[in-house]
Amino acid sequence: MREIRNKGKLTVALSMALMLVAAGCAKTESTTSTTTAPVASTSGDTVPVGILHSLTGTMSISEVSVRDAELMAIDEINAAGGLLGKKIKPVIEDGASDWPTFAEKTKKLLQKDSVVTIFGCWTSASRKAVLPVVEQNKGLLWYPVQYEGVESSPNIFYIGATTNQQIIPAVTWLLQNKGKKFFLLGSDYVFPRTANKIIKEQLKADGGTLVAEEYTPLGHTDYNTIISKIKKEKPDVVFNTLNGDSNVAFFKQLKDAGISAKDLTTMSVSIAEEEVRGIGASVLDGHYTAWNYYQTTDTPENKKFVEAYKAKYGKDRVTDDPIEAGYTAVYLWAEAVKKAGSFDVEKVKAAAKGIEWNSPEGKVTIDGENQHIYKTARIGQITADGQIKEIWNSGKALKPDPFLKTYPWGTEVTK
Repeated sequence: MREIRNKGKLTVALSMALMLVAAGCAKTESTTSTTTAPVASTSGDTVPVGILHSLTGTMSISEVSVRDAELMAIDEINAAGGLLGKKIKPVIEDGASDWPTFAEKTKKLLQKDSVVTIFGCWTSASRKAVLPVVEQNKGLLWYPVQYEGVESSPNIFYIGATTNQQIIPAVTWLLQNKGKKFFLLGSDYVFPRTANKIIKEQLKADGGTLVAEEYTPLGHTDYNTIISKIKKEKPDVVFNTLNGDSNVAFFKQLKDAGISAKDLTTMSVSIAEEEVRGIGASVLDGHYTAWNYYQTTDTPENKKFVEAYKAKYGKDRVTDDPIEAGYTAVYLWAEAVKKAGSFDVEKVKAAAKGIEWNSPEGKVTIDGENQHIYKTARIGQITADGQIKEIWNSGKALKPDPFLKTYPWGTEVTK
């Protein structure tokens, strides 16, 4: 699930404001754009692309390594001859864990740097801040992280999982294997609140029970009161949608309170190998995660990917789902560019429909209807060596369903 400035913790009001900003485009396949970005400078030997992640602030624990993976993919493509006779030139910006900064940096990348595409964001708050900017400027964003769904922008490709490829299978597995009583804990912004709205509807439909629902600001570090409430409520499961370094505080304080994975089942959807490395395997040993890729995923492509990543960045570095998705995003864009024979955004979007690529997680396919990708759902258990052992998977890549059209209760979330 990685510092120049951090403007502070996100409040509920800002979360709601961002949702309202994006509301006109979040539930549609097309949006009328009023601004045209300058034509990218592709006449020379290079073509500029944007890399936009939080390199500082509370989210840097997760995002720095995604940037590294995207840069590695670019280096590999350049070493193999580049794209359409040009070398890719990354233009790197820091969103600084601050959502208005993400919007500002996106505008700069498109209007001043004239990038042909952007790879970036982590939180849904940052993505929703960027969404209207890429639409208005006719840009293109490749988003590498699992998210809450209920969105489809013509100017975004969603390379992480939507809810039917991660959260819903995880809840089903927990109900079947760990119990019915759920305690929902999340950071106070778009993704956790929407994800938990979905979980609550699924619990109603599938016989689960909500015992409590708690939110804390991003960057929050005191979880003793919430841990006391967990002790009091005695849930079967804590479903964790905390993001960033709040996870460090929560799990360390949980351990200090004498609660281990043997005492309490937790399922996290924003803790992967990179976060385990930052928090400590001894703290997280035995806890559960839901993703679509682990460093231990057994494919020939993943063996090559892990070896290359460690060779480039150090043997102590780890790969994880968003890292792999960031790497995959660059290659999917490259495949679309080659198919289109152009860097033009509209031509690339059209060419991307149905593209398949053998990624480290397995073969992925871009769904031409909603610009998400088919992904295999996986549940894993964190081990003492800092890795994640896969204990269940969906058996096949699942078609993305961001608006939950295939679930009878889905209309309660998307209406």
